[in-house]
Amino acid sequence: MTRIRVFWSVLLLAATVALMSAPDAVAASRQELNRDGIRALQSLYGRNPAARRLGEKARAVLVFPNIVKAGFLFGGQIGEGVLLKGGKPAAYYNSVAASYGLQAGVQTFGYALFFMDDGALKYLDSSAGFELGVGPSIVVVDAGVAKSITSTTITQDVYALIFSQKGLMAGMGLQGSKITRISK
Repeated sequence: MTRIRVFWSVLLLAATVALMSAPDAVAASRQELNRDGIRALQSLYGRNPAARRLGEKARAVLVFPNIVKAGFLFGGQIGEGVLLKGGKPAAYYNSVAASYGLQAGVQTFGYALFFMDDGALKYLDSSAGFELGVGPSIVVVDAGVAKSITSTTITQDVYALIFSQKGLMAGMGLQGSKITRISK
């Protein structure tokens, strides 16, 4: 019983430390966010040919280079991103999510949303807070889906790719995330 308490105490401590460092994920200047977003996207293109194909067809790409996720029963994640149109920064957004359930751990990761048509991009611009799972259809691309993406199979409004996962956290997903435009 003591080992279990020590284990949960260590996980709770790790989650607390991660949440205290979460402001680092949202404290980036406009220049840092531009640099980190472009670097993250270039790195993703270098490692993932499907991402490169999506980027070639996308109207815009919203890149969140550093999301911090932590939880112990209650969890949350936070980070900032840059919307790239034609490879140039066009707007800035934050992504937040909260959850409750059997979860414990700390993790950092990035993700990119590839907006494939003007309707999906217009929805992002006009909504007071873009919620993943509401609005345009979104496909989360994993290794299996990535292998089957070709220029003729790109048919959804938005594709999401998760990258650079580090840490230990039970589960990974984007459901429940809310994306809101911010001023930088």
